Amino acid sequence: MNELKALRVFLLAAQARNFAQVARDMNMTPASVTRTIAALEAQFGVQLFVRTTRQVSLTCDGAIFAARLAPAVRALDNARAELMNANKADEGLLRINAPMSLGQRVLPQILCGFRKLYPKIDVQISLTDQLLDMLVEDFDLAVRISEPPSDKFTIWRKICTIKRILVAAPGTPYATFRHPDELEADACLGYTSDRHRERWELSDGGASVTILAGRTISANNGEVLARMSADGAGVALLPVFIVAEYLRSGRLVQILPSWCPPQLWLTLYYPPYQKMPPRIASFSDFFEHEIPALVTALE
Repeated sequence: MNELKALRVFLLAAQARNFAQVARDMNMTPASVTRTIAALEAQFGVQLFVRTTRQVSLTCDGAIFAARLAPAVRALDNARAELMNANKADEGLLRINAPMSLGQRVLPQILCGFRKLYPKIDVQISLTDQLLDMLVEDFDLAVRISEPPSDKFTIWRKICTIKRILVAAPGTPYATFRHPDELEADACLGYTSDRHRERWELSDGGASVTILAGRTISANNGEVLARMSADGAGVALLPVFIVAEYLRSGRLVQILPSWCPPQLWLTLYYPPYQKMPPRIASFSDFFEHEIPALVTALE
C-alpha cells in the first residue's frame, strides 16, 4: 500500500476509533487495516493506537500526529482538486483582485451574472487600489485602471477606456479657474499608492501643461479624494464614474473641460500563462461583454 493511502487509513482510524468501520469506508478487510497501522507504527517507531478487545484509542503520540497530519492531507486534497479543475471552463476556483471603487460599484452585478452561468466556479475577491506584481501575488487575474501597461512579464487585455475629468467644489476659487497655470500644486489632490507624487499631463489639443499633484494632500483611493474635493479641499483628477453622483448633486463641478489628461485603460492582468486556463478565459469574456455598459451607466 502506498504511504499516502496508509496515512489516510490512519486518519480515518483516528477519527472513527474503529478499525472495522475504516475497513468498510476504505473497501479493505479489517486485517488489512490492522496491518497498515502496524506498518506505520513500525516505520515511525512509535505506538499510535492502544488496542483492547472493546475499543481502539489514540496514544498521546498518535493524537499529536493526527492533529498535524490532517491539515496537510486536506491541503493536498485541495491542491489536487484545483489541478484537476484547472482545465475545466465551468469548475474550479477563481481568485480576482480589483480596484476598490470599481469593485464595489460594478463587480457585485458582474459576479452575480457570472455565477448564474457558471455555478460551479467558486470566486474569491480582493479589493485594493495598489498595483500588483502578478508574478508574486496569488491571483488568477486582476482588474486595473491605469495608463497603458508597460510590464513585459504579464499578460494584459484592454477592455475599454476610462474618462477622467478635473473637478472642484462650486463656490470655491478652484471652480473659477480658466487655465491650468492657475492650479497651484498645493491645491491639487494627488492619487498615489506610493511616495511619488501624481503627475497630471493636461493638453488642450495644442499646448500641454504638467502638474505634480499631491504635495499637501494625497490618497490611494479615489472615493476619498472625491469627497475631500467636494468639501472644498482642492481640485481632483478622477474617473467620471467615481464623481458622477457628486456632479449630479451639484457638490462638484467639472473645471477646465478643454484640458484633458491621457485616457486610462480598464485592463485585465494575468500571470504569464503559457495557455489561458478555461475558467479564467470564461470570466474574461463575460467581463469584457458586461463591463462597458455598467461603467457607462455610472457616468
